[in-house]
Amino acid sequence: MRKISLLAGLLATSIYYAQIKFEKGYFINNSGEKKEVLIKNSGWKNNPVEFEYKLENAQDIHKENIKNVQEFSIDGAEKYIRATVPLDRSSENLNLMSHDKAPDFKEETLFLKYVVEGKAGLFYYEDGNIRRYFYSADNTVPQQLIYKPYYIDEGSIGYNEEYKKQIADHLKCGIESKQLQNSNYNKKDLTRLFTQYNSCSGSQAVTYDDNGKKKSPFHMSIRPGVTSSSLETTNYYNYGNKTLNIDFGNYTSFRVGLEFEYVLPFNKNKWALFVEPTYQYYKGSTEIVDDENTYFEYRYTATADYKSIEIPLGVRHNFFLNDRAKIFINAAYVLDFAINSSIKFRYSELELKSVSNFVFGAGFKYNDRFSAEVRVGTARGLTRNYVSVGSDYKAVSLILGYTLF
Repeated sequence: MRKISLLAGLLATSIYYAQIKFEKGYFINNSGEKKEVLIKNSGWKNNPVEFEYKLENAQDIHKENIKNVQEFSIDGAEKYIRATVPLDRSSENLNLMSHDKAPDFKEETLFLKYVVEGKAGLFYYEDGNIRRYFYSADNTVPQQLIYKPYYIDEGSIGYNEEYKKQIADHLKCGIESKQLQNSNYNKKDLTRLFTQYNSCSGSQAVTYDDNGKKKSPFHMSIRPGVTSSSLETTNYYNYGNKTLNIDFGNYTSFRVGLEFEYVLPFNKNKWALFVEPTYQYYKGSTEIVDDENTYFEYRYTATADYKSIEIPLGVRHNFFLNDRAKIFINAAYVLDFAINSSIKFRYSELELKSVSNFVFGAGFKYNDRFSAEVRVGTARGLTRNYVSVGSDYKAVSLILGYTLF
């Protein structure tokens, strides 16, 4: 058990050495100078205001920010331009929603992310719960496509969809009126409209959509493994301040789980949530000697039989080594549901109850298909219904995984 715990510690420590991924790109400074560099691709959820880079074949890492950079790009992935634009930060939260239909513009300097680049450009900006699209026609300064929910009265919300009029006024080629009216304020519909316009106008357009390699955020994996577990109890007697400590010993058993994972859509797929229903069991026994070396000495066997369905609810963080390999760590809160579980002593049988705990794991995954993980759990007290009996159940698991999709 100590060896497995040590392995978990070493594996978690090795994460420190995971490669930071810098990708080919460039940035243009305020003087118009274009510098070919390697940019750290952080998979920003919110539009950045700064980024890290280094020169080819160099180790020193530098930082640049929006004050000094007009434009930067990661080849084949993302491209940002600096723009000083009127921005409406009106909330869509009902409790904070404005009563005004008109947007409340305030001028800000932002890095806008390209969605479509061409004669008509489509840009995206996100900051927390604020999500806005901008457009530019014939290289003009980007303007916000206006979409604003607003509060009318109790139970009634209006929608300012002026973005449809803006598109109709400025993109007059290849877009039908009915299609425009049925379009929503989202990346998919707006990308389609801008792509159609650029094609109709004879403009070469570039769509930044991760080159079509976007994968489903949902995954399901089979997770068999082995668990090394132990159980100790302490019986407190009312007479003589006596205690009886019982060690039921270590037990190695098989476990099998089915994991459902959702990869969060930011930070370059580094964060994920998961749930993993798992069947596990423990069996142990030990010989007890009461009143040893006396006339009343009595020997008997105490047994423990603990079976349960565990449901870890957790969060995972990935550290990418390269395009195929990654190291991950995770932590989860475990809901435990005991099944016909008990401890049998000389005169009594105690029912074991479900108790939640935390687990922490570290592992390696290859090709988004095969994985191995070491997982350590905090102690569980399985006899909480008995004031005179304390218990301490511990488990460490080695888990193999195969991702079905």
